[in-house]
Amino acid sequence: MTTLPLPNVDYVPLPPPDADVLTTACAYCIVACGYKIYRWPVGTEGGAKADENAFGIDFPTGGALTPWVSPSQHNIAMHEGRPHHVVVVPDYATEVVNPQGNHSIRGGTLAQKIYNPDTPTRQRLQYPMVRIGGVLTPVSWDLVTDVMAEVSKHVLENHGEHAWGMKTYSYEYFENTYAISKLVNRAIGTPVYAPHDKPQAAEDAAGLDDAGVNSFSASFEDWGACEVAFMSGVDPYETKTVLFTHWLMTGDNPNKKLIFVTPHKTMGVEYGLKNGGLWLPIVPGTDTVLHLALAKIIIDNGWQDQEFIDKWVNTKWEIESGYGRGTRNTRWQWRTTWGRWQSDWEDFQKFIAKEKAAELDEAAAITGLDRDLILATAEAIAKPRADGSRPKTSFMLEKGNYWSNNYMNTASLAAVGLLCGAGNRPGRVISRGGGHQRGGMGAGGGKGFLSPEKYPGRRKKALNVDRWVIDGNVRFMWLMGSTWFPAMLASQELADRVADLTVRNEHHPRSVDKEHLIQTYKDRVESGGMVLVDSDIYPVEPLNTRFADIVLPAACWGEVDFTRCNAERRLRLYSKFNDAPGEAKPDWWAIGQFAQKMGFDGFDWKESNDIFEEAARFSRGGVLNYYALAVHAKREGKKAHEKLRELGTTGIQTPIRVKDGELVGTKRLHDPDNDWGEVEDVTTDQKWLYAFGTHTGKANLLKTPWANDGWIDFYEAIKPRKDKGEVWITNGRVNETWQSGFDDLRKPYLAKRWPWPFIVIHPDDAAPQGIESGDLVEGFNDTVYVQTGEPIGVKEKDLTFTKLMEGGHIKTTTGQFVAVAIVSDEMRPGIAKAAFNYPGSMANSVCHAVPDPVSGNYRYKLGRGVLRKVGESAYKKNFLEMSLKPRPIA
Repeated sequence: MTTLPLPNVDYVPLPPPDADVLTTACAYCIVACGYKIYRWPVGTEGGAKADENAFGIDFPTGGALTPWVSPSQHNIAMHEGRPHHVVVVPDYATEVVNPQGNHSIRGGTLAQKIYNPDTPTRQRLQYPMVRIGGVLTPVSWDLVTDVMAEVSKHVLENHGEHAWGMKTYSYEYFENTYAISKLVNRAIGTPVYAPHDKPQAAEDAAGLDDAGVNSFSASFEDWGACEVAFMSGVDPYETKTVLFTHWLMTGDNPNKKLIFVTPHKTMGVEYGLKNGGLWLPIVPGTDTVLHLALAKIIIDNGWQDQEFIDKWVNTKWEIESGYGRGTRNTRWQWRTTWGRWQSDWEDFQKFIAKEKAAELDEAAAITGLDRDLILATAEAIAKPRADGSRPKTSFMLEKGNYWSNNYMNTASLAAVGLLCGAGNRPGRVISRGGGHQRGGMGAGGGKGFLSPEKYPGRRKKALNVDRWVIDGNVRFMWLMGSTWFPAMLASQELADRVADLTVRNEHHPRSVDKEHLIQTYKDRVESGGMVLVDSDIYPVEPLNTRFADIVLPAACWGEVDFTRCNAERRLRLYSKFNDAPGEAKPDWWAIGQFAQKMGFDGFDWKESNDIFEEAARFSRGGVLNYYALAVHAKREGKKAHEKLRELGTTGIQTPIRVKDGELVGTKRLHDPDNDWGEVEDVTTDQKWLYAFGTHTGKANLLKTPWANDGWIDFYEAIKPRKDKGEVWITNGRVNETWQSGFDDLRKPYLAKRWPWPFIVIHPDDAAPQGIESGDLVEGFNDTVYVQTGEPIGVKEKDLTFTKLMEGGHIKTTTGQFVAVAIVSDEMRPGIAKAAFNYPGSMANSVCHAVPDPVSGNYRYKLGRGVLRKVGESAYKKNFLEMSLKPRPIA
């Protein structure tokens, strides 16, 4: 395949009437807006008249919300070895997800993501490489997979499955994640696996799961239909734009009240305030207390939806029923039937009455919120009107909620939602807003029981992969599509330890000779070091630029036919429309080549559709179930991918069922209207389709005592120390940048907007240090707590922070990062917000790598440190790049 410079143009051409037209969805946020691809050979183009272009309209259009092509929506790419024009525009005709072609700035620049050697995308990884003498050297796929397989066999034979690990994305299309799961769980059989955003394989919002509420139970229509939207730890405008600009700002009820719980007044918050909404600038980590106070106000005033509670909330007898006398070794079983969390309606009322943190004045002091604001919030979400009707309130949560106090925040939010009658009705839902799209598909099996870690009572606990690596237990590690270090906590500590195991080890190859490579890596393994493989689309600092021994080039969006779902579980085909650069291959292909050389059967896929069809039967038990589509495609003599392609940007919402012989999607989960009676054809019947996800079908109302010893001792230890001048240092995203900026930093327009990571600081916190907007600022924490070893929980308190300290399982280190200051009162005083997951500025270095003892998740939002002025950045007086203006404009 040629990679010679491609011809480019200085204007935007229109596609001719005979241009190829394909459908896809946006590559970025959870909304996954529908897009159309127009592709035609270089050398021809359409005209301005309707019969001269593929849009079938006259240009200029002169009207809003009609097809047009901006410079950012056009590129030139290779297709079947020849240069083609490619236009990527939102589907203006779609009636779902992004009606009338609504889209974000991220989606509006999708065409700039396409590989073109005349643009910064020339940095794409194109060939497998091995580090020789510190330099990444191109080699063949055959050689590199031979080496990986031989070294892996050695590791497994001599050190066991606990010495072989993977950390990968959890979202990057069903085809890739199914291949990963099949390799990890069924072929290698290792417990050393974690998704990109967690140290271990665990639930994102465990408290929701335990309550019986699926994290993605809602449809976008529910957010449009609600009268009040309570949004905890999230501004959808910044992170899932069209969910905000179409469904929340308008939808079926454009006059809804928007309530934001976040310490940062972002654009969405400002819009909400100007339209009668509320902003609760909460102290990080204290959301549980707010929820307890809201619950107490609701109960004390009798505002709870008693009819809903009586029908849909478990009683004590119902909670205890159905388990028999066996061991309750499933996490949700022992968390909801024993101990401090278990409750029912009668018990919950007694708990709230006695819980000191639920008292309004106490809650105001802990959360830093005005008591009248808490009261106003309770009234907005729950107080019945004079005619007895209740507000249709929906509850959204995201990372500001569950990445600070994971279990308690999510369980307590679910409790408030249930009190308000939300969870399974149109316009009344409890659901995540979402981050990445839902592309995870398991292959069954799993060896999590091999984890040496245990919850109290010696119950099963997933392995913390970061700690396992730091402790030197991993000999072969394969990363896929993850920045790893900046994405995890105590980032510099983790990166430094990986450097010890790789680049600082004495064993490094000096030749690409296969036998020499294999032997050198075996010597590394036997010396206590680790062989590191990284699959990605771009260089990632420092993971594959400095540390990885083997770097594999991945094919991505637009280069292979792929599938996945969005936040409302809408499944669509992401069509291939251009060639991958060089020898880049999809990750499923790389896994297949490696697995076959390991001697594993069932990895000889020829195309991505093969995996999609194989994985269909494994989807049957979950909310992403598309088995019926695959079966119907086979009956019609079609590939499953082609059946899905016919559905275009509309796709179909999973779980997919069959009614009157037709495929039917599922709008929302837990809705009793989903109960159709007799099951038809290959429909998989699951109780959570029409009831909550518990053994009874009723929700669990969980207690969350604030001062419990699994939380409060850690929280008191990590609060900013005023005597040292520390502030909270949290983190987050902005609208213009997705994830680590891996694409955006290579899009000229967006790269100028955010060429460097930011930190937003309140003027009261900036002034003592003489910090002004545009200055370079260091965030520094001299006491970063890091959990070590694999402590086993026997007694209830064994995994509390105090007991871990006493047992020698907590060490301290330091952490720092540098960013460009934006000084603005949009932040709550005492809290600074840094750019999330920026590889060149690891803000998570100042956060503590001590996971939630209940769920095992990290608490990414709870960093702290002092702020120090380093000097002026290049952007302080530069009016061409990086605007430093305050963000809350509406």
